[in-house]
Amino acid sequence: MRAILRNVSLRSLRVWRRDLDVYLTNWKTEFLPPLSEPVLYVFAFGLGLGSLIHTIHYEGRELTYLRFMAPGIVAVAIMFWSYFETTYSSFVRMYYQRTFDAILATPLLVEDVILGELLWGATKAVIASTIMLGMLALLGLVTWPSALWVIPLSAVAGVLFSALGLVVTSVTKNISSFNLPMFLMIMPMFMFSGTFFPVSILPKWALVIAWCLPLTHVSYLVRAAVLGWPRGPLAVSAVYVAVLAVVLSALALRLMKRRLIQ
Repeated sequence: MRAILRNVSLRSLRVWRRDLDVYLTNWKTEFLPPLSEPVLYVFAFGLGLGSLIHTIHYEGRELTYLRFMAPGIVAVAIMFWSYFETTYSSFVRMYYQRTFDAILATPLLVEDVILGELLWGATKAVIASTIMLGMLALLGLVTWPSALWVIPLSAVAGVLFSALGLVVTSVTKNISSFNLPMFLMIMPMFMFSGTFFPVSILPKWALVIAWCLPLTHVSYLVRAAVLGWPRGPLAVSAVYVAVLAVVLSALALRLMKRRLIQ
């Protein structure tokens, strides 16, 4: 691990820049999903379920279901956009397009490729969450200026989920195998991490599991920022996300290096 970290350098930004250039080339198709996603969620869940649920009891206060659900949309976007970028997209670049092989034919090292992919996944999370935050602000569902904390949070959480994606990619033999971690890990977090309902309503055993999931802490922090309610153990959640991001990043560097040199 010391050898891997010793080879980490700013050259990884070259890989990040390459991915950015591709993104800017296809910006129309990349820009539309995060722009339309919050609107679809608001109509489907906020107005649909909101007409049945009306209010939610959260952190000792009552608020409409729409206001509770809106930050969950941003948290889910942070996870999806970073995780999918370093699983399906990275696998295509690595296995089908042979982009990694072309990059490694230059003076860049394996660690540069891995870190560049990780940073780009986190950047995708920041871009998507920023766009969605703007859309939700237009709908009157965001409290300023506390909502600005979502941007640095999305960067750290984006690193976490990008690293998680690279760990999965490092042990995946074919692209269809991504369905298994998607079913066993990502979808449970999507549904049971406090994104669409408070985790406090879960049974005690399920509540313990929910607070072990990283998206639960991300949702908690995003909601506190968007609503402007700095309550509860925010510091604990922030430390959890930051530490897990570092641990998973180190693990991703090690496992992906082993995969790429095989």
